[in-house]
Amino acid sequence: MIRGERSFDLNDFLKKPLFAHLATSSEEGPKESPVWFHWEEECLWIIGTPATDSFTGRLENNPKCAVGIVELDPLTGKVLHAGFRGKATIKPFDWGITRRLLVRYLGSDEEKWDPMFKELGGHNILVKIVPETVVVRDQSYQPSL
Repeated sequence: MIRGERSFDLNDFLKKPLFAHLATSSEEGPKESPVWFHWEEECLWIIGTPATDSFTGRLENNPKCAVGIVELDPLTGKVLHAGFRGKATIKPFDWGITRRLLVRYLGSDEEKWDPMFKELGGHNILVKIVPETVVVRDQSYQPSL
């Protein structure tokens, strides 16, 4: 793990409902996909739907990828960044991991979830990303707003 001069607690940061940006390779060049994620046992987990998420096919062809996660508050000048580089593997759908991921974004009461999240399962997979490097930097600044 590479920590900048100004750092923060990575595990606390990764408990927040932030968007991650998954970067993958394609014949046309790099591609980026905004995704929800779950951090468990030092791996990132992402839900994928092969029929609609083209990143799943790109990862099968080339598992090397990068993930960037940023927390930004322009009113306070808070900018926290975690960047991951590693390899992804496609895993079978696992409701336990998926539920832990979704609870952070949707809350623990599944009855209140949008129906599309309750119907995940057979047509979905999980992407497991094992980081080879992790960069953690607090890039906060004095706000001007």
